[in-house]
Amino acid sequence: MTMPVMLEPSVPVPWHRRLLARIAVAAAAPLCSLSPRRLRAVLEVLRRGARPATAEQAVAARAAVVSVSVRCAGQGCLQRSIAVVLSTRLTGRWADWCTGVCVEPFRAHAWVEVDGEPIGERNDIKAYRTVLAVRLR
Repeated sequence: MTMPVMLEPSVPVPWHRRLLARIAVAAAAPLCSLSPRRLRAVLEVLRRGARPATAEQAVAARAAVVSVSVRCAGQGCLQRSIAVVLSTRLTGRWADWCTGVCVEPFRAHAWVEVDGEPIGERNDIKAYRTVLAVRLR
């Protein structure tokens, strides 16, 4: 059984990654208001031509995103997950974007994966059933 890739709590984020993260967070905000079908369509277009992101690249993108946005650092999982995939895309890479639900109790969540492993998520992520994903083929 593999463990989800977690973030280091005090990883310094270089200025250039913070800049890319700010751009990604700003671009992610309006995407959050799209319907799931349209959001998936937009992300599918954006992933074209990308190479797979490594776990380290996705962790670095997530650390940068949460360092520049209070919303993304807190309960804004949809905006955070979109911003992380956009941030990796700005470097020519793609991390898989996923959303899912847990029924006991009912919860919805959005997250990022690399090679099927959630990035920066708690262990309870395994309780979620993936409903919608935009993966690099």
